[in-house]
Amino acid sequence: MLENIISYIDSLDPTLIYFVLFFFGFIENIFPPSPSDVVVVLSSTLIANSTLGFLPILLITSFGSGLGFIVMYFIGKNLGEKLIRNGKLKFIKKEALNKADMWFHKYGYKLILINRFLPGTRAVVSFFSGFHRLKKSKTFFYAVISSFLWNTLLIALGVFLGQNLELIDKYLTTYSDIVLTFTAIVILFFVVRFFMKKKRENENK
Repeated sequence: MLENIISYIDSLDPTLIYFVLFFFGFIENIFPPSPSDVVVVLSSTLIANSTLGFLPILLITSFGSGLGFIVMYFIGKNLGEKLIRNGKLKFIKKEALNKADMWFHKYGYKLILINRFLPGTRAVVSFFSGFHRLKKSKTFFYAVISSFLWNTLLIALGVFLGQNLELIDKYLTTYSDIVLTFTAIVILFFVVRFFMKKKRENENK
């Protein structure tokens, strides 16, 4: 299963893979549900056996992420007052906004530096960094550094995965078989229980 996915990725043009990595790095701050981390890990499994390189992947994904962060920064800077201070977004309570103000005034660039290690809050941090009008160049620098550190871990994980692909694929297959077997037993249990209940109801009539 895993080998098939990676074999398909390996068959693609390296330039296309780099472009896809840049795209996912860019979009992760704008559309948080994107599977950017998974794409980086899977692509990094090819480093040992293809023309893809550790450093190019690291630089492309980190720079792309920094650009995506700055896009959300400008959205926060230009639309933040209209959307938030004026109460256009009803789901954002005043208490939550005051708390965000406090955190950014107190920690500011430190939040940007650790934002890539906080899944689910990346778009929020980038938006509020612009909303609170932090310095653009410094914000971009810290965003790239944060992504650089995080992606180093992801790529290292991908390299490890690529070097132990058969073993990991074996574990994943075993896990999948166990889950399927357990699911089948549970379904069978409820089916048998349903028919036994029906049978008892018919006997009592």
